Amino acid sequence: MVFKGLKPIMYGGREVWPLVEGGKGVAATNHASSGAWAAAGGIGTVSAVNADSYDENGEMIPQVFHGKTRAERHEELVEYGIRGGIAQVRLAHEISNGSGAININVLWEMGGAQRILHGILEQTRGMVTGVTCGAGMPYKLSEIAAQYGVYYLPIVSSARAFRALWKRAYHKVPEWLGAVVYEDPWLAGGHNGLSNAEDPRSPEDPYPRVKALRDVMRVEGIADDVPIVMAGGVWFLRDWKDWIDNPELGQIAFQLGTRPLLTQESPIPAGWKDALTQIPEDGVLLHQFSPTGFYSSAVINPFLRELQARSDRQISFVQAADAEHTVQLDVGVKGKHFWVKPADLMKAREWDARGFTVALKTPDNSLVFVTPSSGEVIRKDQKDCMGCLSHCGFSSWKDHDNNSTGRLADPRSFCIQKALQNIAHGAPIDENLMFAGHSAYLFGKDPFYSNGFVPTVQQLMDRILTGD
Repeated sequence: MVFKGLKPIMYGGREVWPLVEGGKGVAATNHASSGAWAAAGGIGTVSAVNADSYDENGEMIPQVFHGKTRAERHEELVEYGIRGGIAQVRLAHEISNGSGAININVLWEMGGAQRILHGILEQTRGMVTGVTCGAGMPYKLSEIAAQYGVYYLPIVSSARAFRALWKRAYHKVPEWLGAVVYEDPWLAGGHNGLSNAEDPRSPEDPYPRVKALRDVMRVEGIADDVPIVMAGGVWFLRDWKDWIDNPELGQIAFQLGTRPLLTQESPIPAGWKDALTQIPEDGVLLHQFSPTGFYSSAVINPFLRELQARSDRQISFVQAADAEHTVQLDVGVKGKHFWVKPADLMKAREWDARGFTVALKTPDNSLVFVTPSSGEVIRKDQKDCMGCLSHCGFSSWKDHDNNSTGRLADPRSFCIQKALQNIAHGAPIDENLMFAGHSAYLFGKDPFYSNGFVPTVQQLMDRILTGD
C-alpha cells in the first residue's frame, strides 16, 4: 500500500505537522534542534532537564557546584535549571520564526521539577505551547500548565496510568489537555513507564494498548481530536500507515526521539553522532540501573557493561549465621559480621584475586565487589550529589523533608547527572550513559544516511513526511 501521508493538525492555534521531537535531557535536545524542528512545521521540544545556559558572549556556562551540603548544591542546580530552561526556550522561539510550536519537556522525578517548571514558564510567556512530562505520575502538571495558559501532555505507558492521572487531577482542567503521549516502554529510549505487572523481556503490541488508552479517553469525555502521540519505535511512517486516519484510534501524532539525534542542528557531540551509525540491531538494552528506579533504554557500551558486571559480582550476606549463610567472608570487608553462603565465599575469593578487592553494601543486604579505584569513584560521586532527582537510589538523596530516602546508598547504580552531562558535552562515549531507542540500529541500515550523510532538520522532516 502506498503511504497516504499525514495531514496537519491544529495545535496552539496554528497548523502544525503531527510530528513531535522527543525531548531528551540532559542537553541532547536544545534550542538549536527544537527551534529548527518548529521552523520545519513540527512541534519542537526543548529539554528543560538541567538545560545549558550561556554568558553574555554566548558561551555555555559550566554547571559547577560550590555548596558544601547536598541541599545547598540542590539549590544551585535548581537555579541552573531555571536559567538554562529560559535561555533555551527564548533561543528556540527565535529560531522557529513563528512556525510550528515549541514544547518543553521535564522529568517529573527530577529534583525541583515543579519549581523549575514555574521558573521557566513565568519568564517565557507566549513562547511555550505545551509541556510534556513523564518518568513518574505528574498529578500537578495540569494545574501548573493551566496557571500559565499552556497545554499539558502527560507521557504514559498504559491506559491505567492515564486513568489514574485523569481521575485524580486532570479532569479539573480538561481544556488544557493538549495530547496524551503513549510511550512504548519496550521500544522508547531513555526512561519509561514499564510497570511491575509487565515483563521487560516480553514486548507487547502497541496497537491494543493505544486503543485501550483511547477507550479510556472516550469514557472520560475527551474528544477524538485530542491526539494520542505514539512514541517509541517510530522511524518510517509507512510502518504506521494503518494508524493514520483510523477511526478506532482517533487523532494520532508521532514522536521521534532517536532519529533527530543525527541532524546538523542536533547538539550532541560528533563522537556520539558517529557512534549512532555503528549500533547493531541488539545494541540497545532495556535495564534497571537508573538511580530513579525506573526502567530505561540505552546503548550497550563499556559503561553499561560495567554496571552489568558490577551487579553480577554480587552476593547476599547476613550479620549472624543462619542455615544458608554458614561461613564468614574473609575478603573485601572489614570485621567479622558478614556471613555468606559457602559457594559465595568461593566467588568472592575469586573476584578478590582478580582485583575486585572492595565489597560495597547495597540496600538489599548484599555486597558488590569492585576495584579500589572504582570504589573511590562511586563514593565520591555519592558524596558530591547535587540532588538532581526527587529520589535518588544511588546517593539516597530526596528533594524534600530531611533530604534522605532513609535507605542505604546503592553502589549498583550511578550518578546520572554526571553521566548525562558528560556525554552531552564531549566526554568519552564509552565511559558514560548513551540513551537511545531500540530502533537506533536503523541509522546503519537506512539508505538516507548513506556515505555519512547528516541531514538538516528540514531535510529530515521532509524525508519523514514521505513515509521514509
